[in-house]
Amino acid sequence: MRYYSLNNKSHKVSFEEAVVAGLAPDKGLYFPESITPLPDSFFANIENLSHEEIAFEAIRQFVGNAIPEPELKRIIAETLCFHFPCVPVEDNVFSLELFHGPTMAFKDVGARFMSRCLAYFNRNDNKQVTVLVATSGDTGGAVASGFLGVKGVEVIILYPSGKVSDIQERQLTTLGQNIKALEVDGVFDDCQDMVKKGFLDDSLKHKNLTSANSINIARWLPQMFYIFFVYQQLKKHNKPIILSCPSGNFGNICAGIMAKKLGLPISHFVASTNVNDTVPRFLEKGSYDPKPSIATISNAMDVGNPSNFIRIQELYNNDLSEFEKDFSSYSYTDSETEATIKDLYNRTKYIAEPHGAVGYLGLKKEMAKHPNSIGVFLETAHPIKFLDTVEPLLDLKLPIPTQIESVLGKDKVKTKIKTYEEFKSFLR
Repeated sequence: MRYYSLNNKSHKVSFEEAVVAGLAPDKGLYFPESITPLPDSFFANIENLSHEEIAFEAIRQFVGNAIPEPELKRIIAETLCFHFPCVPVEDNVFSLELFHGPTMAFKDVGARFMSRCLAYFNRNDNKQVTVLVATSGDTGGAVASGFLGVKGVEVIILYPSGKVSDIQERQLTTLGQNIKALEVDGVFDDCQDMVKKGFLDDSLKHKNLTSANSINIARWLPQMFYIFFVYQQLKKHNKPIILSCPSGNFGNICAGIMAKKLGLPISHFVASTNVNDTVPRFLEKGSYDPKPSIATISNAMDVGNPSNFIRIQELYNNDLSEFEKDFSSYSYTDSETEATIKDLYNRTKYIAEPHGAVGYLGLKKEMAKHPNSIGVFLETAHPIKFLDTVEPLLDLKLPIPTQIESVLGKDKVKTKIKTYEEFKSFLR
């Protein structure tokens, strides 16, 4: 499998080169040269396959011969070391809970897969790789956990000051070892801009920089796995499936659309956003007009210029009419999100966190257009990560899960920066 830059299709690299580089030299995102649908027999038999078998079939063509089959299967098994339940919430509505991993966020999947790919590529090399990651919430903790102690890899996490929850901050500032945290005086887009600028800075080439954001194919593509698991669990209902993703950088929903291109029978996708509504406005007006991100209670979605949307456009050959057949996008305010968290709990006793609540809102809006469908919204993180929002709204005390207890009481170790020059000085 070869990958080309979305800025220059003549620039092509291998899976290993794309993973190690993260971003193309021309600042373009890498995209697979071909997508071969899986055979009908795979979907006919999917309920009889293990999660590891499903994931292997989904990802194998994108890895190619870069990783031997036994090693790839080992990486997948180590990645999928927790459950992905579709929990019934109300009639024909399910929550896909992606928070049962080590850092209680969906990004555990991509971070664990990518870290193990890099460890394999670095197995016989003493060269140091520096992983840069910008986070608006859960990415930092998942990457910190996934890469902790990985040989030859230094991880530097940039996060916006005051715009992640206390638990999210602890997950990326308390581990030590090869993990370092930079608290940026700004918003998520400032963090992401610094990372992208660093890749293009010739004076930093000796640092062998790569990215662990969903711009990296090894972080993005494994997010297909649990979309396949949705179909495996809900196939028995024999109804069209609508999937709603709380969307920030659009990596999750982009992976879902990739799964559909592989033949997965998902009827429709909904990108549910907070007031950072660049994509909903694009669908409404036809012009892509990113704006600086706005802080919300669903902070992991506080992205004004989502990187992966260009990949979604590529999946549809930039044909908006075809794209809209499979895809809708709606935005919601904090007050609507809070009201939904309360309403869900009062009616069903289901405890949603802000991102899942936004996903639920978008799902219900789309399902109203398709009354014979079955719907799934993604719960991308455990409610405990947003206890300052959830507990007062529901007037309850959330129990602290074991995964979170391990970071409480530890000192936060971080460096505050404001400018790209300060960032570059830290790297040097």
